[in-house]
Amino acid sequence: MEPQLLYRIAADLVLFLHVLFVAFVVSGLLLILAGKLRGWSWVRNPRFRLAHLLAIAVVVLQAWLGEICPLTTWEMALRERAGEATYSGSFIAHWLESILYYRAPAWVFALCYTLFGMLVLLSWFWVRPRPFRRR
Repeated sequence: MEPQLLYRIAADLVLFLHVLFVAFVVSGLLLILAGKLRGWSWVRNPRFRLAHLLAIAVVVLQAWLGEICPLTTWEMALRERAGEATYSGSFIAHWLESILYYRAPAWVFALCYTLFGMLVLLSWFWVRPRPFRRR
């Protein structure tokens, strides 16, 4: 197998991982809220809740610091080595522009991430996780 093909496959795998991360952050909040209404006890799992809160916290911090997600950087480096076209800016901005033809300045995304992060934080108090157990 030629190296360019391997780099393209690796870039696609990183892209898939990035999509899974975004899906975890977005669907995680939706499932927490639905779980509160439906009485699902698993949405109170403290490890899940902490992982979810930390995931959006990292996104918000990166946005306010003006940093591009390391997954985006890694994917673009692999695509470049594969000889493929790359995009500049953040993963979400690129795909929103590509899919919805929507372009916005970076501060709009930072604000949206922050508002979403605040919703996740509020869900921590509205749908309280169980305490961590000591082993």
